[in-house]
Amino acid sequence: MKWLMVVMIAFIVGCNNNEEQQNIELTQKMFAAFNAHNWQEMASCYAADAQYLDPTYGPNYVSKTQQEIVAKYFEMQQMFPDIKDSIVEMQAVKNQVVVQFVSSGSSGDSIQFHLPICTVLTFVNGKIVRDATYYDNP
Repeated sequence: MKWLMVVMIAFIVGCNNNEEQQNIELTQKMFAAFNAHNWQEMASCYAADAQYLDPTYGPNYVSKTQQEIVAKYFEMQQMFPDIKDSIVEMQAVKNQVVVQFVSSGSSGDSIQFHLPICTVLTFVNGKIVRDATYYDNP
């Protein structure tokens, strides 16, 4: 009976580790698409009905379509053609991945930025369903 319990626990832990690994891989794919400015690929990492918490949208979660996300980041790229994100740390716990990163870019003239950001991504069925992003929005 004890061996059955050990096998069940190992199976549950293995499944969680597998899910966490898949979520990390999708997060890495999303950041790679961002840095390649492939906004369609980046948006495809999100569920169609994903919820976003971002200072630019206000204090509450909002729904955005994938096309709205593509448009937002395309606009950002127009202002900052060399925009990129550099991951500092990433941790997965169950169905969430927490990412600390620095977003940086320049406008081609004298405007440059380096913005530390923390994002908590929540996954369901291999897609990001919630993106809670925190940074100082002066």
